[in-house]
Amino acid sequence: MNKALRLSTPSCSDDHDPAALPADIARQRILDKITPLGVEDTERLPLRQALDRVLSEDIMATINVPAHNNSAMDGYALNAHDLPVSGIRELRVVGASFAGHPFQGVCGDGECIQIMTGAVIPEGTDTVIPQEQVEPVGSTHLRIDGRTRAGDNVRAAGEDIRLGQTVLARGRRVTAADLGLLAALGIPQVSVMRRLRVAFFSTGDELRSVGEALRPGEIYDSNRYTLYAMLTHQHCEFTDLGVVRDDPSALRTALQSAAHGYDVIISSGGVSVGEADHVRQVLGVLGDIAFWKVAMKPGRPLTFGHLGKTVFFGLPGNPVAVMVSFCQFVQPALQRLAGETPAPPLSLRAVSASALKKRAGRTEYQRGILSQAEDGSLSVCKTGEQGSGVLTSMSRANCFIVLPSEQTRVEPGTEVTVQPFAGWL
Repeated sequence: MNKALRLSTPSCSDDHDPAALPADIARQRILDKITPLGVEDTERLPLRQALDRVLSEDIMATINVPAHNNSAMDGYALNAHDLPVSGIRELRVVGASFAGHPFQGVCGDGECIQIMTGAVIPEGTDTVIPQEQVEPVGSTHLRIDGRTRAGDNVRAAGEDIRLGQTVLARGRRVTAADLGLLAALGIPQVSVMRRLRVAFFSTGDELRSVGEALRPGEIYDSNRYTLYAMLTHQHCEFTDLGVVRDDPSALRTALQSAAHGYDVIISSGGVSVGEADHVRQVLGVLGDIAFWKVAMKPGRPLTFGHLGKTVFFGLPGNPVAVMVSFCQFVQPALQRLAGETPAPPLSLRAVSASALKKRAGRTEYQRGILSQAEDGSLSVCKTGEQGSGVLTSMSRANCFIVLPSEQTRVEPGTEVTVQPFAGWL
């Protein structure tokens, strides 16, 4: 007589684990438990050093941009009442206005001022005719027709930015365009949040660092290199604590040490249910565990909690699971902690060129290659084997193919949701 095995603990290979949180709920719980850095964590920096930093204050415009009415092109400034309703009109050129060297007089009736792009609109004028649309008559006069309309080719003072306007909001990460904007306002320094301090390490007696010789059963630790890269992309200050042995005492020492002086601790490996998986047990003694399983693949054994005020993420050991978990959960947490407003990942719809399958009961993040046809349509194909240890599936990919919890199959030609890697990896 056949008897079914009685398993006390759900496995990562199970179709469904009722104790695992849905991915979207896990992400929101993480964000709800993150307290952003406070006012004591700000610093004032020169403009160029503020690139990629998070603003700790709203930026208000102290001047108009542009500061004065100016010409949008090279041509001739005149008063609109001198524009002919029909036919041709001749005007006298009485001066010139250049960028940085405005015309000092007043333009009268029947007169015009030669003007260059960016130059101040002279007093008495309100319209600019492009130089290609005039006919010179000697050196002092020109002829115009009626194709130009009142106000054409004039940029008004404050057209881009108005005095007193909030131009950049607190919580924004400063971009290259923002630096130019701040410079246009004449702002030499801004107040920003300090960089997050992050410690990370791997667990596992089988792990060796790059450059060491491998003995039977040992592997090189790739997770610390991917974490290094992703934390660099997040503009954090970080410390690589190396590899911690599969020993509760060693793990306890590493966590207690890192809990002082770091905002976040990230480990990889040791968060499942094996005899050598000690992270969850040690964290349960030293701190608080919010949850430790997410209904997703890869990356179900994800531990999130706190060691005092320090945020802790225990990521799975498999390389792809580490990267997926970081993108979906750690990155938005780092953004919230740094005072930034986390933005949901960009999601697009694309036609799958591959047949895809999964088990119901968990969200799956398969790795794909997103392409755009000449007509603008998007298609995606998977990168091959999708195992959580197949790091080449991430290296070849440029997007995640997100398959929702209850979906089990995708036939070629069916639309799927994709998340491009831009901004992540």
